[in-house]
Amino acid sequence: MVRTSFRTDDVEQAMEAIKSAFYANQLDVLTAPERFGAAFEVLELGGITVGDLACGVDVRVSCGELGTYHVNVPLGGPMAWHQASHPEVITAPGRAALFQPVGNTIVDRWAGRIVALKVERDLLERRVEELTGRVPRTPVVLEPEIDLTSGRGKAWSHLVGILVDDLYETTRLIEHRLVALPLRDAVLNGLLLAADHRYRDQLDQPAKGLRPTPVKRAMDAMRERPEHPFTTTELAAEARVGVRWLQEAFARYVGMPPMAYLRTVRLERAHAELLAADPRISTVSEIAFRWGFGHLGRFAEQYRAKYGCVPSLTLRDPGA
Repeated sequence: MVRTSFRTDDVEQAMEAIKSAFYANQLDVLTAPERFGAAFEVLELGGITVGDLACGVDVRVSCGELGTYHVNVPLGGPMAWHQASHPEVITAPGRAALFQPVGNTIVDRWAGRIVALKVERDLLERRVEELTGRVPRTPVVLEPEIDLTSGRGKAWSHLVGILVDDLYETTRLIEHRLVALPLRDAVLNGLLLAADHRYRDQLDQPAKGLRPTPVKRAMDAMRERPEHPFTTTELAAEARVGVRWLQEAFARYVGMPPMAYLRTVRLERAHAELLAADPRISTVSEIAFRWGFGHLGRFAEQYRAKYGCVPSLTLRDPGA
Protein backbone atom coordinates (compact mmCIF):
# COMPACT_ATOMS: atom_id res chain seq x y z
CA MET A 1 0.00 0.00 0.00
CA VAL A 2 1.38 3.40 -1.03
CA ARG A 3 -0.22 6.70 -0.05
CA THR A 4 0.68 10.07 -1.59
CA SER A 5 -0.41 13.62 -0.74
CA PHE A 6 0.64 16.28 -3.24
CA ARG A 7 0.14 20.04 -3.65
CA THR A 8 1.60 22.36 -6.31
CA ASP A 9 0.81 25.39 -8.44
CA ASP A 10 3.35 24.27 -11.06
CA VAL A 11 1.88 22.50 -14.11
CA GLU A 12 5.04 20.50 -14.84
CA GLN A 13 5.13 19.18 -11.28
CA ALA A 14 1.46 18.25 -11.51
CA MET A 15 2.17 16.31 -14.71
CA GLU A 16 4.95 14.41 -12.97
CA ALA A 17 2.64 13.59 -10.05
CA ILE A 18 -0.05 12.25 -12.42
CA LYS A 19 2.60 10.25 -14.27
CA SER A 20 3.90 8.76 -11.02
CA ALA A 21 0.47 7.69 -9.77
CA PHE A 22 -1.38 7.07 -13.04
CA TYR A 23 -0.03 7.71 -16.57
CA ALA A 24 2.37 9.74 -18.64
CA ASN A 25 0.44 12.81 -19.75
CA GLN A 26 0.31 16.25 -21.27
CA LEU A 27 -1.64 18.67 -19.08
CA ASP A 28 -2.82 21.96 -20.58
CA VAL A 29 -4.54 24.70 -18.59
CA LEU A 30 -7.64 25.95 -20.42
CA THR A 31 -8.74 28.84 -18.19
CA ALA A 32 -7.16 31.28 -15.71
CA PRO A 33 -3.64 29.78 -15.53
CA GLU A 34 -2.80 32.07 -12.61
CA ARG A 35 -5.37 30.18 -10.52
CA PHE A 36 -3.98 26.71 -11.25
CA GLY A 37 -3.37 24.68 -8.10
CA ALA A 38 -3.15 20.87 -8.08
CA ALA A 39 -4.26 19.01 -4.96
CA PHE A 40 -3.90 15.21 -5.19
CA GLU A 41 -4.57 12.52 -2.58
CA VAL A 42 -3.67 9.08 -3.93
CA LEU A 43 -3.71 5.53 -2.58
CA GLU A 44 -2.30 2.48 -4.36
CA LEU A 45 -3.82 -0.72 -3.05
CA GLY A 46 -2.74 -4.02 -4.57
CA GLY A 47 -3.48 -3.42 -8.24
CA ILE A 48 -5.92 -0.52 -7.93
CA THR A 49 -5.10 3.15 -7.48
CA VAL A 50 -7.66 5.62 -6.18
CA GLY A 51 -7.14 9.37 -6.32
CA ASP A 52 -9.04 12.45 -5.19
CA LEU A 53 -7.78 15.00 -7.71
CA ALA A 54 -8.37 18.70 -8.35
CA CYS A 55 -6.55 21.33 -10.42
CA GLY A 56 -8.50 24.44 -9.42
CA VAL A 57 -9.20 25.41 -13.05
CA ASP A 58 -10.34 23.73 -16.26
CA VAL A 59 -7.62 21.56 -17.81
CA ARG A 60 -7.10 19.19 -20.74
CA VAL A 61 -5.16 15.96 -20.19
CA SER A 62 -3.79 13.73 -22.97
CA CYS A 63 -2.56 10.32 -21.81
CA GLY A 64 -2.09 8.20 -24.93
CA GLU A 65 -2.88 4.50 -24.46
CA LEU A 66 -3.50 3.69 -20.79
CA GLY A 67 -2.73 -0.03 -20.64
CA THR A 68 -5.14 -0.34 -17.68
CA TYR A 69 -8.83 0.05 -17.01
CA HIS A 70 -9.73 3.43 -15.56
CA VAL A 71 -12.75 5.18 -14.05
CA ASN A 72 -13.23 8.93 -13.56
CA VAL A 73 -16.06 10.26 -11.38
CA PRO A 74 -16.54 14.02 -11.88
CA LEU A 75 -17.69 15.82 -8.74
CA GLY A 76 -17.36 19.51 -9.56
CA GLY A 77 -18.71 19.76 -13.10
CA PRO A 78 -19.13 17.79 -16.34
CA MET A 79 -16.10 16.13 -17.89
CA ALA A 80 -15.62 15.87 -21.67
CA TRP A 81 -13.48 13.01 -22.96
CA HIS A 82 -12.88 10.65 -25.84
CA GLN A 83 -10.87 7.52 -26.48
CA ALA A 84 -9.50 6.17 -29.76
CA SER A 85 -11.84 7.14 -32.63
CA HIS A 86 -15.03 7.15 -30.57
CA PRO A 87 -17.06 10.37 -30.36
CA GLU A 88 -16.65 12.71 -27.42
CA VAL A 89 -18.59 11.79 -24.26
CA ILE A 90 -19.82 14.33 -21.72
CA THR A 91 -19.94 12.71 -18.28
CA ALA A 92 -21.85 14.75 -15.71
CA PRO A 93 -21.70 14.45 -11.91
CA GLY A 94 -23.78 11.44 -10.88
CA ARG A 95 -22.17 9.33 -13.57
CA ALA A 96 -18.77 7.68 -14.03
CA ALA A 97 -16.62 7.62 -17.18
CA LEU A 98 -15.03 4.26 -18.02
CA PHE A 99 -11.84 3.99 -20.07
CA GLN A 100 -10.41 0.89 -21.78
CA PRO A 101 -6.75 -0.20 -21.69
CA VAL A 102 -6.33 0.45 -25.43
CA GLY A 103 -6.91 3.55 -27.51
CA ASN A 104 -5.48 7.05 -27.40
CA THR A 105 -7.10 8.75 -24.39
CA ILE A 106 -7.88 12.45 -23.97
CA VAL A 107 -9.85 14.22 -21.26
CA ASP A 108 -10.85 17.27 -23.32
CA ARG A 109 -12.10 19.24 -20.34
CA TRP A 110 -11.76 18.41 -16.66
CA ALA A 111 -13.47 20.95 -14.45
CA GLY A 112 -13.17 20.82 -10.68
CA ARG A 113 -12.64 17.76 -8.53
CA ILE A 114 -12.71 14.15 -9.75
CA VAL A 115 -12.28 10.75 -8.16
CA ALA A 116 -10.02 8.60 -10.34
CA LEU A 117 -9.71 4.82 -10.12
CA LYS A 118 -7.04 2.90 -12.04
CA VAL A 119 -7.44 -0.89 -12.21
CA GLU A 120 -4.62 -3.04 -13.55
CA ARG A 121 -5.75 -4.94 -16.62
CA ASP A 122 -4.55 -8.35 -15.42
CA LEU A 123 -6.31 -7.88 -12.09
CA LEU A 124 -9.71 -7.14 -13.63
CA GLU A 125 -9.51 -9.82 -16.31
CA ARG A 126 -8.30 -12.40 -13.80
CA ARG A 127 -11.24 -11.51 -11.55
CA VAL A 128 -13.66 -12.15 -14.42
CA GLU A 129 -12.01 -15.53 -14.88
CA GLU A 130 -12.22 -16.31 -11.17
CA LEU A 131 -15.88 -15.30 -10.88
CA THR A 132 -17.11 -17.03 -14.03
CA GLY A 133 -14.79 -20.03 -13.96
CA ARG A 134 -13.74 -19.32 -17.56
CA VAL A 135 -10.91 -17.50 -19.27
CA PRO A 136 -12.44 -14.49 -21.09
CA ARG A 137 -12.42 -15.37 -24.79
CA THR A 138 -12.31 -11.71 -25.76
CA PRO A 139 -11.08 -8.59 -23.94
CA VAL A 140 -13.36 -7.23 -21.22
CA VAL A 141 -14.80 -4.08 -22.82
CA LEU A 142 -16.63 -1.85 -20.36
CA GLU A 143 -19.41 0.41 -21.63
CA PRO A 144 -18.38 4.10 -21.43
CA GLU A 145 -20.49 5.19 -18.44
CA ILE A 146 -22.10 4.03 -15.19
CA ASP A 147 -25.13 5.70 -13.61
CA LEU A 148 -24.19 6.34 -9.97
CA THR A 149 -27.56 7.67 -8.86
CA SER A 150 -29.37 4.36 -8.43
CA GLY A 151 -29.02 0.59 -8.26
CA ARG A 152 -25.65 -1.09 -8.39
CA GLY A 153 -23.90 2.02 -9.60
CA LYS A 154 -25.00 3.91 -6.51
CA ALA A 155 -23.94 1.08 -4.21
CA TRP A 156 -20.57 0.83 -5.97
CA SER A 157 -19.97 4.57 -5.61
CA HIS A 158 -20.47 4.21 -1.85
CA LEU A 159 -17.69 1.58 -1.77
CA VAL A 160 -15.33 3.89 -3.66
CA GLY A 161 -16.35 6.68 -1.31
CA ILE A 162 -15.10 4.64 1.64
CA LEU A 163 -11.64 4.55 0.05
CA VAL A 164 -11.73 8.27 -0.69
CA ASP A 165 -12.95 9.25 2.79
CA ASP A 166 -10.21 7.17 4.39
CA LEU A 167 -7.58 9.23 2.54
CA TYR A 168 -8.30 12.09 4.92
CA GLU A 169 -8.52 10.17 8.21
CA THR A 170 -5.68 10.37 10.73
CA THR A 171 -6.41 6.84 11.92
CA ARG A 172 -6.90 4.85 8.72
CA LEU A 173 -8.72 1.55 8.94
CA ILE A 174 -7.85 0.85 5.32
CA GLU A 175 -4.21 0.38 6.31
CA HIS A 176 -5.08 -2.80 8.22
CA ARG A 177 -4.52 -5.95 6.18
CA LEU A 178 -7.85 -7.42 7.32
CA VAL A 179 -9.66 -4.49 5.70
CA ALA A 180 -7.47 -3.41 2.77
CA LEU A 181 -7.63 -6.37 0.39
CA PRO A 182 -11.26 -7.36 1.10
CA LEU A 183 -12.31 -3.76 0.40
CA ARG A 184 -10.21 -3.69 -2.77
CA ASP A 185 -11.87 -6.92 -3.92
CA ALA A 186 -15.32 -5.54 -3.09
CA VAL A 187 -14.61 -2.42 -5.19
CA LEU A 188 -13.37 -4.59 -8.07
CA ASN A 189 -16.34 -6.98 -7.89
CA GLY A 190 -18.73 -4.05 -7.61
CA LEU A 191 -17.28 -2.43 -10.73
CA LEU A 192 -17.81 -5.64 -12.70
CA LEU A 193 -21.41 -5.87 -11.47
CA ALA A 194 -22.25 -2.17 -12.00
CA ALA A 195 -20.67 -1.67 -15.43
CA ASP A 196 -22.14 -3.07 -18.63
CA HIS A 197 -19.96 -5.64 -20.41
CA ARG A 198 -20.45 -8.96 -22.16
CA TYR A 199 -19.59 -11.07 -19.10
CA ARG A 200 -21.92 -9.42 -16.60
CA ASP A 201 -24.81 -11.85 -17.12
CA GLN A 202 -22.47 -14.70 -16.20
CA LEU A 203 -21.66 -12.93 -12.94
CA ASP A 204 -25.39 -12.74 -12.19
CA GLN A 205 -25.88 -16.49 -12.39
CA PRO A 206 -26.92 -18.30 -9.18
CA ALA A 207 -24.05 -18.92 -6.80
CA LYS A 208 -23.22 -22.34 -8.22
CA GLY A 209 -19.60 -21.16 -8.36
CA LEU A 210 -19.40 -20.93 -4.58
CA ARG A 211 -17.39 -23.89 -3.36
CA PRO A 212 -15.77 -24.97 -0.11
CA THR A 213 -12.54 -23.14 0.67
CA PRO A 214 -10.23 -26.16 0.08
CA VAL A 215 -11.73 -26.69 -3.39
CA LYS A 216 -11.25 -23.01 -4.19
CA ARG A 217 -7.61 -23.19 -3.01
CA ALA A 218 -6.93 -26.04 -5.43
CA MET A 219 -8.78 -24.29 -8.27
CA ASP A 220 -6.88 -21.05 -7.63
CA ALA A 221 -3.55 -22.92 -7.70
CA MET A 222 -4.42 -24.47 -11.05
CA ARG A 223 -5.59 -21.18 -12.54
CA GLU A 224 -2.50 -19.34 -11.33
CA ARG A 225 -0.09 -21.98 -12.72
CA PRO A 226 -1.92 -24.21 -15.21
CA GLU A 227 1.34 -25.11 -16.96
CA HIS A 228 2.73 -26.63 -13.74
CA PRO A 229 2.82 -30.49 -13.70
CA PHE A 230 0.41 -30.80 -10.77
CA THR A 231 -0.43 -34.16 -9.25
CA THR A 232 -3.54 -34.91 -7.22
CA THR A 233 -1.35 -35.27 -4.14
CA GLU A 234 0.20 -31.85 -4.71
CA LEU A 235 -3.22 -30.28 -5.23
CA ALA A 236 -4.47 -31.84 -2.02
CA ALA A 237 -1.50 -30.27 -0.24
CA GLU A 238 -2.37 -26.89 -1.82
CA ALA A 239 -5.95 -27.34 -0.58
CA ARG A 240 -4.77 -28.51 2.86
CA VAL A 241 -6.92 -31.65 2.77
CA GLY A 242 -6.47 -35.32 1.99
CA VAL A 243 -6.47 -36.70 -1.55
CA ARG A 244 -9.73 -38.62 -1.10
CA TRP A 245 -11.54 -35.57 0.35
CA LEU A 246 -10.37 -33.44 -2.57
CA GLN A 247 -11.47 -35.95 -5.18
CA GLU A 248 -14.91 -36.36 -3.61
CA ALA A 249 -15.34 -32.59 -3.17
CA PHE A 250 -14.42 -31.91 -6.80
CA ALA A 251 -16.90 -34.54 -7.96
CA ARG A 252 -19.63 -32.91 -5.86
CA TYR A 253 -18.95 -29.20 -6.34
CA VAL A 254 -17.13 -29.01 -9.68
CA GLY A 255 -18.56 -32.04 -11.45
CA MET A 256 -15.22 -33.49 -12.51
CA PRO A 257 -11.96 -34.79 -10.97
CA PRO A 258 -9.20 -32.28 -10.15
CA MET A 259 -7.00 -33.36 -13.05
CA ALA A 260 -9.90 -33.03 -15.51
CA TYR A 261 -10.47 -29.50 -14.24
CA LEU A 262 -6.77 -28.75 -14.74
CA ARG A 263 -7.01 -30.03 -18.32
CA THR A 264 -10.01 -27.74 -18.91
CA VAL A 265 -8.07 -24.72 -17.62
CA ARG A 266 -5.11 -25.58 -19.82
CA LEU A 267 -7.33 -25.94 -22.87
CA GLU A 268 -8.91 -22.55 -22.18
CA ARG A 269 -5.51 -20.88 -21.88
CA ALA A 270 -4.20 -22.57 -25.02
CA HIS A 271 -7.38 -21.60 -26.91
CA ALA A 272 -7.04 -17.96 -25.82
CA GLU A 273 -3.41 -17.89 -26.97
CA LEU A 274 -4.22 -19.53 -30.30
CA LEU A 275 -6.89 -16.89 -30.94
CA ALA A 276 -4.41 -14.07 -30.29
CA ALA A 277 -1.26 -15.59 -31.83
CA ASP A 278 0.32 -14.71 -35.16
CA PRO A 279 0.60 -17.95 -37.25
CA ARG A 280 3.73 -16.58 -38.89
CA ILE A 281 5.48 -16.57 -35.53
CA SER A 282 3.76 -19.12 -33.30
CA THR A 283 3.07 -22.82 -33.76
CA VAL A 284 0.45 -25.12 -32.27
CA SER A 285 3.11 -27.31 -30.68
CA GLU A 286 4.81 -24.37 -28.94
CA ILE A 287 1.52 -23.19 -27.49
CA ALA A 288 0.45 -26.70 -26.47
CA PHE A 289 3.72 -27.40 -24.69
CA ARG A 290 3.65 -24.02 -22.97
CA TRP A 291 0.33 -24.93 -21.35
CA GLY A 292 1.39 -28.35 -20.15
CA PHE A 293 0.33 -30.62 -23.03
CA GLY A 294 3.19 -33.04 -23.63
CA HIS A 295 1.41 -35.12 -26.29
CA LEU A 296 0.45 -33.07 -29.34
CA GLY A 297 -1.97 -35.64 -30.79
CA ARG A 298 -3.86 -35.95 -27.50
CA PHE A 299 -3.98 -32.16 -27.21
CA ALA A 300 -5.50 -31.87 -30.71
CA GLU A 301 -8.09 -34.52 -29.86
CA GLN A 302 -9.10 -32.85 -26.59
CA TYR A 303 -9.12 -29.42 -28.23
CA ARG A 304 -11.40 -30.58 -31.04
CA ALA A 305 -13.79 -32.20 -28.56
CA LYS A 306 -14.10 -28.91 -26.66
CA TYR A 307 -14.00 -26.31 -29.47
CA GLY A 308 -15.22 -28.23 -32.50
CA CYS A 309 -12.14 -27.71 -34.66
CA VAL A 310 -8.47 -28.57 -34.72
CA PRO A 311 -6.09 -26.10 -33.02
CA SER A 312 -4.26 -25.33 -36.26
CA LEU A 313 -7.48 -23.95 -37.73
CA THR A 314 -7.94 -21.59 -34.76
CA LEU A 315 -4.36 -20.39 -35.18
CA ARG A 316 -4.79 -19.74 -38.92
CA ASP A 317 -8.31 -18.35 -38.78
CA PRO A 318 -9.47 -17.14 -35.32
CA GLY A 319 -12.91 -16.33 -36.71
CA ALA A 320 -13.59 -19.88 -37.87
